[in-house]
Amino acid sequence: MCKTPNREFLQLLPKCEHHMHLEGALSPTLLFKLAAQNNITLPKDDESFQTAESLIARYERFTSLDDFLQYYYIGMSVLIHSSDFEALAWDYFQHASSDGLHHAEVFFDPQAHTTRGVSYSTVLSGFSAACERARKELGITTILTTCFLRHLPPKDCLEVFESEEVQASYKSGAVKAIGLDSSELDFPPELFTELYGKAKKAGLRLTAHAGEEGPATYITSALDVLGVDRIDHGIRLAEDADLMKRIAAQGTLLTVCPLSNVVLRCVEKIEQVPIRTFLDAGVKFSINSDDPAYFGGYILDNYVAVQEAFGLSVQDWETICRAGIEGSWCGEERKSEMLGVLEKVVGEWRKD
Repeated sequence: MCKTPNREFLQLLPKCEHHMHLEGALSPTLLFKLAAQNNITLPKDDESFQTAESLIARYERFTSLDDFLQYYYIGMSVLIHSSDFEALAWDYFQHASSDGLHHAEVFFDPQAHTTRGVSYSTVLSGFSAACERARKELGITTILTTCFLRHLPPKDCLEVFESEEVQASYKSGAVKAIGLDSSELDFPPELFTELYGKAKKAGLRLTAHAGEEGPATYITSALDVLGVDRIDHGIRLAEDADLMKRIAAQGTLLTVCPLSNVVLRCVEKIEQVPIRTFLDAGVKFSINSDDPAYFGGYILDNYVAVQEAFGLSVQDWETICRAGIEGSWCGEERKSEMLGVLEKVVGEWRKD
């Protein structure tokens, strides 16, 4: 007889995270530390920035995606030096390692830094150093993805993409994918057709936020117009039965972020995230933390929240983890390693 999945089982599962913004792992504690080190003045007219505790309390009261993004971009102002970016990413990897993370395909936002005078090479060198340290010390493999800010003019995104430093990082393999994030409503995927066409020609992997606040039609546009390999969020897929059948049939991976969906008011409670709907329809998805320092939970917290809401079986979790591993952009050898760990964990848990 198989035991019911609990936190111990969920922690042991070999996790792949495909939807995590490195800037979103900036904890209030680290934010205040870096602000002091770098002589950055935080907003004095916002009482939330009085202490780390008051800022955490404000994070619990986001009213929308745009409300969150206001604090997200303010937080980035403390990131100046390569060592700041390394400290930020290393803090995330340590948290995620204790949660059972094996592989991470993480986002960062070049425009959020270059527009305030921080060079792309500074950002990339810091994040790359943390990724290498995670590989050596924690056994976590990584892939970096440049995300472009959809609320900025598409021509600006294209200029950054085509810049010498950014192109060099693609050609060297330091960065292997592009994504599209920031405010979704009023910024449909088709605005970025030229950007994605050039990225595809360059051999990069493609993903985009779609169907979080925006409608299911944004998912269709991301697939058909941008040609993405993967959909980030995608919870509005459940509102289009025909599109859901298509996604299931072609095996497109969705990167679902349950706690994020609740905190940003996309749903009122975890039970409204279409986890069961996707499982029953054969839609492949992974579970992710999105911006863990802002949304009150890292990847294991999201797993636990889903388990508490849906009471999933061991087989359900095997299906979710297998989809995450097989849908990752790492090599087949690395996938085989993680699948072996998954089979071992599930096999041992199934023993009475």
